[in-house]
Amino acid sequence: MPQTIVEKILARTAGRDEVQAGQNLPCRPDHMIAYDFPGYTDVMFRQMHDDFGITELAEPERYLVFIDHMLTRGDQREEDVHRVTREWCDYYGITLHEADGIGHQVMAERGYAAPGRFLIHFDGHISGAGAFNALGWGVRRDLLEGWVKGELYLDIPATTRFELTGEFQPGVDSRDLVHEIIARLGADGCAHQVMEFGGPGARTMKIDHRQSLCGMAMFTGAVSAVFEPDELMLEHVGRLTDGPLNPVWPDEDATYAAVHTIDLTELRPRVVTPGSARSANTMHAEDLADTRVTKAFIGSCASGRIEDIRAAASVLDGRTVAPGVTLNVVPTSQAVHDQAEREGLLDVLRDAGARIARSSCDFCFGYERPLDPDDICISTGVLNISGRMGSTDAGIYMGSAFTVAASAVNGRISAAEVAPR
Repeated sequence: MPQTIVEKILARTAGRDEVQAGQNLPCRPDHMIAYDFPGYTDVMFRQMHDDFGITELAEPERYLVFIDHMLTRGDQREEDVHRVTREWCDYYGITLHEADGIGHQVMAERGYAAPGRFLIHFDGHISGAGAFNALGWGVRRDLLEGWVKGELYLDIPATTRFELTGEFQPGVDSRDLVHEIIARLGADGCAHQVMEFGGPGARTMKIDHRQSLCGMAMFTGAVSAVFEPDELMLEHVGRLTDGPLNPVWPDEDATYAAVHTIDLTELRPRVVTPGSARSANTMHAEDLADTRVTKAFIGSCASGRIEDIRAAASVLDGRTVAPGVTLNVVPTSQAVHDQAEREGLLDVLRDAGARIARSSCDFCFGYERPLDPDDICISTGVLNISGRMGSTDAGIYMGSAFTVAASAVNGRISAAEVAPR
């Protein structure tokens, strides 16, 4: 039977030659990932130990834990949360990455997201692994099943194929693409499916932009997203891992729930208005030109990588953030921060008036609480629901790093004016 990329990956993990959408099968992930968070990781560790009697892991190398939340206050509560995580990881021999950056980025930098691999996480943004031809699936509390049994039952998802042509125009990137998809198909246009990206346009996309696109898959209703492998991706992953690469292509006559063709050249900057990432809330930036902003944020697991910082620097170079606007920039990992520093990008942002913060999830999930009641924010975060970044009375718009930087300079929502590459 002809297979999609996801069907081939899950067939391997289920020990079968092939699978079919709709089957419910036990699948064995290559990595089972979590981040520490009170009431989540600590509870799961106790359940694994006390309720299921697991005192030793047969394959601890399949488990990964990241400390990337609650890092910015430096108080005793933070330390207590992280101490519990350290103790459990030490007890079970689990690899722990602490304060290296946002886990979804660090797992890519460390080569865990390799072609053909299957990774599960509590958090749905693990779908960003699809940039590397891996399947990342946010299974929520079902992660405990994987932790305890080493496998979990999953409904094999159908796949929607996106054939991409052309390439992004200056000032446009994959944040505009994902919101274009939502605008065309709706917020449930790929519900319970996997988005598969390929075609000549996909091959023009930078790795960072592929991660961003895949990481936002949930806002189409999808469970994940994955790119076809190409030379750029294989070379990138080859530098990160010593093991053999096992890229997975779809069969030419694979069965898809739907196939859509999108010309990247035709895309314009898009912005999501406050409330949600639903299609009705997605507009072109030019249609919001009268909307003032007081805060701007570049960061998150979706859009704080080196290409996003380069984009912001290209807009801000020689310019200054508008009076009354605060621009916070949070590189997605310490490695991204260090690279941006070496390239002089952070100096450009500082000279423009931006504040550079330590890599963490704290701005994006509201722990840092940068927004006051009267604030209007333009953000590269992953959500803009009420209260996401502070006050429930603040308004949050979402766009690309290009759009956020241009809006910070102009003091109102603006598409970036960027010279052709």
